[in-house]
Amino acid sequence: MSSSKSVLFGFHAVTVRLKTHPGSVAEVHFDPARRDQRMRAFIERAKEAGAKLVESSDERLTQLAGSPRHQGVVARVSALAQPHSLDDVLDAVQGPPLVLVLDGVTDPHNLGACLRVADGAGAHAVVAPKDRAVGLNATVAKVASGAAETVPYLMVTNLARTLNELKERDIWVVGTSDQAERSIYDLDFNRPIAFVLGAEGEGMRQLTAKTCDELVRIPMAGAVESLNVSVASGVCLYEALRQRTAPARR
Repeated sequence: MSSSKSVLFGFHAVTVRLKTHPGSVAEVHFDPARRDQRMRAFIERAKEAGAKLVESSDERLTQLAGSPRHQGVVARVSALAQPHSLDDVLDAVQGPPLVLVLDGVTDPHNLGACLRVADGAGAHAVVAPKDRAVGLNATVAKVASGAAETVPYLMVTNLARTLNELKERDIWVVGTSDQAERSIYDLDFNRPIAFVLGAEGEGMRQLTAKTCDELVRIPMAGAVESLNVSVASGVCLYEALRQRTAPARR
């Protein structure tokens, strides 16, 4: 495989790329043994997008994807141009920015799920440190179900410095901590916000926590002590979305 090409696998990830950037799809490999309605509809969509279709065995698809969880679909694609910086992303935002910052999330399944929830809640970017994070790969794209194509994912050299730069833009940096006194439901998010979450278990680094403007907790009413980082991201981002879209009280 050419080094200039990467792979996407799974119906959602490949379909979104065909929809948003069809010219970047070099070829689509599919399992001809799968003849169900979902596959037939996918092949029609790929044909409409002008993609080159290649019949491939399940073994070949697993080899291309690097995973057996390809659903019978693997695409060889060109890399998309990414924003040069977080400033580029924020400069283009209309209205109050909503940013998700992940400190120490190294599992590709967690990152993919975080990107998916970020897309659903309308977040403008996901930020992570280069030294403690997973990069975008085929597994992330599969789990993200297309969101890896739509949400800018920016890896920065110094996370604390980046958080301070967000503050200089009047973006309120809110971290989550089980030990925080105030609940996420006590705050007003009708303003520029960057939510900072750490990996499950370890949480945020001490310097990251100190750099936040405020720490809040997500109330836990049951027996478990914490939520998976993607679930916690959803709670935070959707609370901001709820507040921003709620009708004004009379």
